[in-house]
Amino acid sequence: MPNFCAAPNCTRKSTQSDLECRLWVENCRRADLEEKTPDQLNKHYRLCAKHFEPAMICKTSPYRTVLRDTAIPTIFDLTSHLGNPHSRHRKRIKVLTDEEVQKIKERRLESSIEQLLSNKDCDAQDDSENADDIPQLTPEQKDLREFLRSSFEVMVLIGRQNFPFSCNAREDEMRSEEERFLTTGNFRALIENRINAGDEFLQRRFETAAVNEEYCSAVQQRQLLEVCERCVREEILQQVRECRFFSIVTGELVEFPEGEHLPVFLRFVDQANSLREEFIEFLSFEGEEVAVAERLETQLTKGWGLSMEHCRGQAHAGSGILGTKMKVIAAQLKEKYPMAVITPTSTCALNVHLANGMPLTGVQDVMSVLKKTNAFFKASPLLQSELDNAISILCQGNIEKESILKEGSRSTWTDLHNVFEMAVDLMEPLLLCMDSIHDNEDLKWNDQITSDAYAISEALADFEFIVTLVILKNALSFTRAFGKNLQGETIDVFFAANSLTAVLHSLHEVSDNLEVYHEFWFEEAASLATAMEIPVRVPRLFLRKQQAVETMEIQAESFFKEYLTLPVMEYITQEVKEIFSENHLKALKCLSLVPAVMGQMRFNTSEETHADIYRSDLPHPDTLPAELHCWRIKWKHRGKEVSLPCTIHQTLQHSDVKFFPNVNAFLKILATLPVLKLDGSHGETAQRRLQAYLTDTAVNQRCKNLAVLNINYHIKTDLEEMVQCYLKTYPEECESD
Repeated sequence: MPNFCAAPNCTRKSTQSDLECRLWVENCRRADLEEKTPDQLNKHYRLCAKHFEPAMICKTSPYRTVLRDTAIPTIFDLTSHLGNPHSRHRKRIKVLTDEEVQKIKERRLESSIEQLLSNKDCDAQDDSENADDIPQLTPEQKDLREFLRSSFEVMVLIGRQNFPFSCNAREDEMRSEEERFLTTGNFRALIENRINAGDEFLQRRFETAAVNEEYCSAVQQRQLLEVCERCVREEILQQVRECRFFSIVTGELVEFPEGEHLPVFLRFVDQANSLREEFIEFLSFEGEEVAVAERLETQLTKGWGLSMEHCRGQAHAGSGILGTKMKVIAAQLKEKYPMAVITPTSTCALNVHLANGMPLTGVQDVMSVLKKTNAFFKASPLLQSELDNAISILCQGNIEKESILKEGSRSTWTDLHNVFEMAVDLMEPLLLCMDSIHDNEDLKWNDQITSDAYAISEALADFEFIVTLVILKNALSFTRAFGKNLQGETIDVFFAANSLTAVLHSLHEVSDNLEVYHEFWFEEAASLATAMEIPVRVPRLFLRKQQAVETMEIQAESFFKEYLTLPVMEYITQEVKEIFSENHLKALKCLSLVPAVMGQMRFNTSEETHADIYRSDLPHPDTLPAELHCWRIKWKHRGKEVSLPCTIHQTLQHSDVKFFPNVNAFLKILATLPVLKLDGSHGETAQRRLQAYLTDTAVNQRCKNLAVLNINYHIKTDLEEMVQCYLKTYPEECESD
């Protein structure tokens, strides 16, 4: 049976139809077909879809094209054959008379009118059906919706612009009616601004309201804020649910009027294959570690509708007591969900992360003083200039060192991988600078600055501080390059994962020869203390305890070896082993799926040996070995002009990755691990916005709901959705209104 189009000058294959054969023949102007019967035409001839108007065609699926019942072909090429007379031999075109042409035009016009009327009838029927489905609203309900819409618009503006805002219902209840009426705030001010700007609805609403009626009670304002926050969060969570796999990231505790709260971020790859790390909520940190862990899990599952079975990583920031608690919380989550591997965050240097987590008072004092010192000089360019002068005085004749120290001190050096090396080099200039500021001979500094300088100088001039700093510098030197590679490019992370054995070997060697290493480290600390005219001695607090029990006097070197160097080395070794667990290392070694890493390894990689970790998460695990082989072959035999993607993000953006579903899924899961550097600025922006909010907002003016709106101001908001959510959540408020 022929399967080619019967129209002149067309060689495409066609679709079959049983409709009005004679009319079709007349329109396509095939004189040789006029004598054919309808059965012959239907059996032996076809017209393809290109000869029908788009309105005549129904696409029931991407693979099937169906004509409407009234479809008539009207699009034909009747002139291109003129340049090629041989084309007329097979499909002869009939030459029409003027009368026949006029009849065809009239028929086409009638067909168009019928089609238009048919479409109008369908549209009218659909509109009537939709109208029946939509419930009719009373004027009061319409007014309430308009008021809520305006209120939500104001709330979103307050949150995004971080305006101070009070929504304390208890304070509102304690005020008298007159006080509540006279109390003004940003919400009321913005409502009044909308009225003055010509918002006719708000004008009518408040002109007809009672004289002493509130714009919006504190309780209702809080409800509006909660709905705003919920809708913004739900917009993010919906994207997380769509991608399934995610990781949890938490930050330092944040102080609010109602207590300390833990900021929670979620890291995931969205539908556009972009890695994102979004802020979700502040979680209450009250209670013991077990209670906090249960609260976090409950919020993730029941509150946010996520499955912890899809959590593939967790990273928790924190120092001192918080760091210790977060370690317990992370361990509990990992015990229950083994695939939620514990990793450091990509925004914190590994050495800083390790030092923050050490449960040693001396180490935490060092970390606290270093942060205060860095913040002290960032407060004013004049203070930084004073430090530069101190560096110049102590580095006379060594221009290179002077330049390095000045440049380093102007950065946020407390976040660097070599923070402890930098701190040791800056010790003498820092103490000289602090003493100069505290003396304040030229009365340049105010009392607050001189007081802060004195407190920092007292901490710096303590031998316990110096020896702790020096030991941290030397002990963490074995993990410095390893940690730097973890925050480097993908190829660096891959090689870091394969170099962990060497790092652990070095740490074990130090532990086995601790006396020798400690002797050198203590001598370095003593030399630095001597240069700064600081006496070498055992901490005063320990001496007091020693006198109480009347034990033998202990030497400083022995004391710091037993109470500092030994526990520091034990902690570093154990923590590195725990952080870089077997599952974590397997995942990082699978970064060889990135084509640039493959190329570096000359395409001699063995992902199959490590891919079992996520096999159950893949769409087609049975075909994984064959797919990995094809993936290597594809990039190995690429064209010379084709460059190798260097990151997971670049690989996921490649057009061919969709043909490798297992590799695609594997890379998306890998990208969620918090240890990997973020491509772009999604996650870093969320954390920077959090820090900006905390810096700009006093503790007594902070509001969790507004903070979520402010940090996530890039998330689209649907006012109509907020109105619907409010009406559904607070039906009693709607009835009272």
